[in-house]
Amino acid sequence: MIGLVIVSHSRGLAEGVKEIADQMAGGEVRIVAAGGLRCDDDSYCLGTDAQRIVQAIQEAWSDDGVLVLVDMGSAVLSTEMAMEMLQDGQRRRCLLSNAPLVEGAIVAALQASLGQSLEEVNQAAELVHTYPKVTR
Repeated sequence: MIGLVIVSHSRGLAEGVKEIADQMAGGEVRIVAAGGLRCDDDSYCLGTDAQRIVQAIQEAWSDDGVLVLVDMGSAVLSTEMAMEMLQDGQRRRCLLSNAPLVEGAIVAALQASLGQSLEEVNQAAELVHTYPKVTR
């Protein structure tokens, strides 16, 4: 079963998305949050850290692969840098998704819990933005 990594500039946001996705998947999927930067006073500041993303990928690792979902901008750059730090075998089984963070993580967790492949889970997560929107 694939693992998921949630990358956000905010530690709280990453943890919150992880909590929702975990609950929706019934705790069946290994999901790791990688949010925020460690500040000088050991609290967390806004930002992303490639080294922390590598750790999260290692924690979420499965031979089936890991899907990484990100919030925006430099989170993509940090994740790409993190993926370059992985060994070739892991890099080939690690995907950076273009899915929206919250909805994509929920769909990815559900699909992963059903035993879908890395590519199938990513495709389902990325299709979230095409679902009909609520209008009033």
